[in-house]
Amino acid sequence: MGAHNAFITETELEGAEDGPLAGKTVAVKDNISTEGVATTCGSDMLADYVPPYDATVVSRLKDAGATIVGKANMDEFGMGTTTETSAFGATTNPVDDERVPGGSSGGSAAAVAAGEADLALGSDTGGSVRCPAAFCGVVGIKPTYGLVSRYGLVAYANSLEQIGPLAPTVEEAAELLDVVAGPDEHDATTHDAAADSDYAAAANGDVEGLTIGVPTELVEGADEDVKAVFEDALDEYRDAGATVEEVSLPSVEYGVAAYYVIAMSEASSNLARFDGVRYGESGGYEGNWNEVFSETRAENFGDEVKRRILLGTYALSAGYHDKYYKQAQEARAWVRQDFEEAFEDVDVLASPTMPVLPPKLGESVEDPLQMYLMDANTVPVNLANLPAISVPAGESDEGLPVGLQLVGPKFGEEEIIDAAALLD
Repeated sequence: MGAHNAFITETELEGAEDGPLAGKTVAVKDNISTEGVATTCGSDMLADYVPPYDATVVSRLKDAGATIVGKANMDEFGMGTTTETSAFGATTNPVDDERVPGGSSGGSAAAVAAGEADLALGSDTGGSVRCPAAFCGVVGIKPTYGLVSRYGLVAYANSLEQIGPLAPTVEEAAELLDVVAGPDEHDATTHDAAADSDYAAAANGDVEGLTIGVPTELVEGADEDVKAVFEDALDEYRDAGATVEEVSLPSVEYGVAAYYVIAMSEASSNLARFDGVRYGESGGYEGNWNEVFSETRAENFGDEVKRRILLGTYALSAGYHDKYYKQAQEARAWVRQDFEEAFEDVDVLASPTMPVLPPKLGESVEDPLQMYLMDANTVPVNLANLPAISVPAGESDEGLPVGLQLVGPKFGEEEIIDAAALLD
């Protein structure tokens, strides 16, 4: 729906008459529950599912006066980096209709970039807010794990994912984060770090005396066009009084592999409930339960979802658990340790958000490995459960957006919001 297929369902859910978001329109990713409005996760499996309740973040949007204008298109169950795996068709990039908007929250980013919504919510499991923010030239925040309630978010990989805001500016993204962040009795993993937050007030771009670390491993593999824009942005920080120094995160070499083993393993467990009996299309198949279960999933899941369920089930199976899943968790601990050591010397870390420019439609969806490798700069942040923001850093020679990613220590949202505001 809309010029860029940014929405799966258009609606108009009006919030309170006044509040910090009164008069603002918000697009909500279609894996976040909305009472009485279809929540499909971009899948045929949930094409007719209408939740009986609101996710906590949706309740908070309504209380803040926002008007929810639609459920944003997404890669099926959040599995993809381009929004091309949606059962409802690909979303296109408002900057260039022949290119992908990134994923899996591509509909959310495209809606904001195209002016079809003032703000949006996405979810970020391995970069799914930051990637489309970078590709569409908007701001996206992946909060610290536990800062925002996941109650009502259809689970993909519970230990990695967070709901996060997308907006045209850093300040607007921070205002949306102020509304949705904070503890929730429905989600035991939430933290009270944001109980009295004022993230919007931090968006002032004051970087005098700030030390920015640049992990060499997250820059080396980037395209030359991306590197050029990134280096120009670092010069802006230097000119504004920040110190920029190289740091090393050797563990991120294993980040993508560890991330996908963990994410796929958790997905295989979470998606087991979609069997046509408890959840999902029943299809009217005949036979014993195992046959019906198999036919339902074969018919209603897309290729990428099936691929990840199969790989995750394999990684968790007897004889392979220690070989794959256990090793991935050990790599995750190493990634977390590397970040902690880096933050002993620097205030924030900076890298290109995505190592490539937005690919053309169809270029990467046929090559899953290429699609997975695009996440090299974003997945380590989720493995370490840290906050990160993607802010537009400039454009390539072709006029395509390039995002700069800033990563902060745990619950260091104010530091990264402050630093990101310099580039607004």
